[in-house]
Amino acid sequence: MHESWKPFLNSEFAQPYFKELAAFLTEAYETKTIFPPKQFVFSAFKTNLNDVKVVIIGQDPYHTPGIAHGLSFSVQPGAKIPPSILNIFKEIESDLGREVNRNPYLQRWANQGVLLLNKVLTVEAHLAGSHWGKGWETFTENVIRHIDAADKPIVYMLWGRHAREIKPLIKSKNALVLEAAHPSPLSAHNGFFGCKHFSKANEYLRANNLTEVNW
Repeated sequence: MHESWKPFLNSEFAQPYFKELAAFLTEAYETKTIFPPKQFVFSAFKTNLNDVKVVIIGQDPYHTPGIAHGLSFSVQPGAKIPPSILNIFKEIESDLGREVNRNPYLQRWANQGVLLLNKVLTVEAHLAGSHWGKGWETFTENVIRHIDAADKPIVYMLWGRHAREIKPLIKSKNALVLEAAHPSPLSAHNGFFGCKHFSKANEYLRANNLTEVNW
């Protein structure tokens, strides 16, 4: 993780809720197959906190082998592109009017200050949603509060019900909150396609003298 996150993370790790979560995870990783691999759980926090200008909230990690690596929506290098990311790329291309890099390993976004954060950071193999209610939601809500407290221009992309639940936590008048349906094939046609979040984000960043994201 980047040094800029350590004071916040160390404070969270000392909280009773996180100690309970850590105990649960220790047993889970010892007795079951959990994704992402332990060393990737906090990959999102390699992005410098001071550079964060876009936050994209996911749900929980991919639950099939060889895909999750700690960044929401992103997959490990060489993994097959999931339908949700394909739909994201389709919307970017439609929105910006040009072809984009469709490599589903999204570290290039993280390197530009895009925080790719799942609400729940771990999952049991082949059991989607299996680690909801274990404490991760408290952690990620506190992450959002911490980012919001800086009161800087930041774009939040909230796709789907689980992501949109964090909206009440965002108090800063400098934040741009963009909401849409989830890019899953089940819901993308209900408001994700045509949302134009990527051009809106870049327009907002430009207006606040920040570098656009190269999507």
